[in-house]
Amino acid sequence: MNVKDEWSVAVVQMVSSDLVDENLRTVEEQIVKAVKMGAEMVVLPENFALMPKSSNALLLVAETLGEGVIQTFLSELSIKYQCWIVAGSLPIKSAIKERAYATCLVYNSVGEQVAYYHKIHLFDANVADNQGRYREPATFVAGNETTVVKTPFGVMGLSICYDLRFPELYRELLDNGAEFIVAPSAFTELTGQAHWALLCRTRAVENSAYFIAANQGGLHANGRSTYGHSMIVTPWGDVLSELDTGIGFAIATLKRSEINKTRTNLPAIKHRRL
Repeated sequence: MNVKDEWSVAVVQMVSSDLVDENLRTVEEQIVKAVKMGAEMVVLPENFALMPKSSNALLLVAETLGEGVIQTFLSELSIKYQCWIVAGSLPIKSAIKERAYATCLVYNSVGEQVAYYHKIHLFDANVADNQGRYREPATFVAGNETTVVKTPFGVMGLSICYDLRFPELYRELLDNGAEFIVAPSAFTELTGQAHWALLCRTRAVENSAYFIAANQGGLHANGRSTYGHSMIVTPWGDVLSELDTGIGFAIATLKRSEINKTRTNLPAIKHRRL
């Protein structure tokens, strides 16, 4: 596979509701706009298809991997707009009926589902916001394997939201060849204010890799507030493009030369001793 020297990526930011059809319309609207501005890959946030009022609602829309209305929709979009799509997270059925995987899906520009990643780290915390208790393990099964995928833009590593707090996951992605990393997310407003930009920039710097983070950003119908500030970060830690809150997208041109320059001039990766 030939790898492009320069390419454009867009991160879509949403304020997903509990209405799947409404959210999918928003997805297509933003992809149309991003592709018109030159995006060759579009990254969607975590829970792009549904921000439910109850955990049971998530399970009701869970699909079998490689099948289902939402996955078919994503495949058709990638063909229609001739772009790669990284589809945040979608509930994918597991062997446990009462719980699903939170799965990131990757589609190439001819509609093929070429990779997937089941979220490894499930958010299980108390946050001083409207929701208060977050218990993803009650709804989801944790994955146990990291994922990298070869693309026309280089090797991409996959992660989701809470994974951001676990640097060892990103080291494994790096060791498996990752040159850029995506992190579809739904960071809470409170934790995002404190840690979102810090974590995104840190993951970029410590791995000398582009970091592409699509977040939910606003007040949802279920009362949950997410932070927004979707961003694209260089291997040096500079923010190339960033949103505030609300629906929209950020776009940037990425250059392989920036990865090579950073890894050559400051070869911290080669200096690892542990």
